[in-house]
Amino acid sequence: MYQVCTVGGFLFLARRGRHAAFRRTQLCFMLVLPFLLQWSLGGFAASSAVGLWAVTAPFGALTFQGARASVPWFLGFLGLLGVSAAIDSSLTPADIPSWLVRLFFFLNVGAVSFTAFLLLQYFVRGLAAERERSERLLLNVLPAPIAERLKRESGIIADRCPEVSVLFAELAGFTPTAERLPPEEVVSLLDGIFSEFDRLVARYGLEKIKTMGDGYMAAGGIPVFVQDHAERIADLALAMQHAVGARSSGSTLGLRIGIDTGPVVAGVIGRSRFGYDLWGDMVNTASRMESHALPGTIQVTERTRDLLADRFELEQRDAVDVKGKGPMTTYLVLGLRTGTPEPCPSLARASEGK
Repeated sequence: MYQVCTVGGFLFLARRGRHAAFRRTQLCFMLVLPFLLQWSLGGFAASSAVGLWAVTAPFGALTFQGARASVPWFLGFLGLLGVSAAIDSSLTPADIPSWLVRLFFFLNVGAVSFTAFLLLQYFVRGLAAERERSERLLLNVLPAPIAERLKRESGIIADRCPEVSVLFAELAGFTPTAERLPPEEVVSLLDGIFSEFDRLVARYGLEKIKTMGDGYMAAGGIPVFVQDHAERIADLALAMQHAVGARSSGSTLGLRIGIDTGPVVAGVIGRSRFGYDLWGDMVNTASRMESHALPGTIQVTERTRDLLADRFELEQRDAVDVKGKGPMTTYLVLGLRTGTPEPCPSLARASEGK
């Protein structure tokens, strides 16, 4: 009977294309037919509880129609189960050998349990995959230690950090270049450069904070403090200059970089979109170092210079009139001192060989 009804449903679907009606019809068959068979065989015991197969109707609705749509089907299953219990004593058991009844008890209970187990496996694996995807997305926005805290804590996440090095970088000449290129090439160019910056940040154990148009911000010594944060930031700046130089050969693109070191407040802001950011006078000064730098240079403050002098060649600039600060003594990072080992030689060679 079920096969006849299913074939009829397929023919109806082929002619009318009404998928929703076909699904409802199939779920009705799955819900009602097992109980009809159970009643015809004489009840729970005589039929080896074949009515258990009706639970596949709410399972099917849950899988293909969603949680809310499955509720009526489950209530229907419970209703028919109650009817079966009420009329069971009045039914006449069919003459079925006891060994066959026991065999079908095993098959019915085992098969329905196996079906339920497979569905649970499917949903649990889907839930785990979705959780992993959500965590990857969270880690793309927040540093790993901050993401872990966000999962544990419901309040405001904020830290005062006594010493951090912050880098601002901006592509000089990008605006006129972008005006000449199609939109797809503009996005592809930025994506290629910033993706390389992301790899460099990860290589040096630093944190990307954010991008701003054609600007890039990174920090060292946060959220986990490291003693050589200023040196790592300077290494990053040199590698970024190499990377942009390799990509912009023959073009007018250059990279201005500014660095400062000092205390900051760091925290997570936003509700619908999380953002990890830094605040403080030092952050503003690092930004000013970048905006007052010449294309192709790395400009640092005096306090950052004091942390870099042992490993890096630096050159003092004439006093720079910095907006909001007045005249400041600043320095340009020219490179590593002669005889100073590269922190990651393979990285430098890879950047130069691109």
